[in-house]
Amino acid sequence: MVRIILAIVVIVLSGYSLIAQTLELMPYYMFFLGALILVIGLAELQKDRKVWGYMNIVISLFVFFASIQAFLVY
Repeated sequence: MVRIILAIVVIVLSGYSLIAQTLELMPYYMFFLGALILVIGLAELQKDRKVWGYMNIVISLFVFFASIQAFLVY
């Protein structure tokens, strides 16, 4: 359920940014994208797929770092 809500938030925010041709919402949808990837990684760890789980967690940390940098720029 959390995964679906986060996916919808990411799609709505990125779709609005695409249609409005603005980058003001980029830090927000990057943050939610990082949260979505983190949730997917934790679900993969619960399914005992350790390689994919850890890889998703590392990717989510990178996206969180990028979103923090985007918050500072915008």
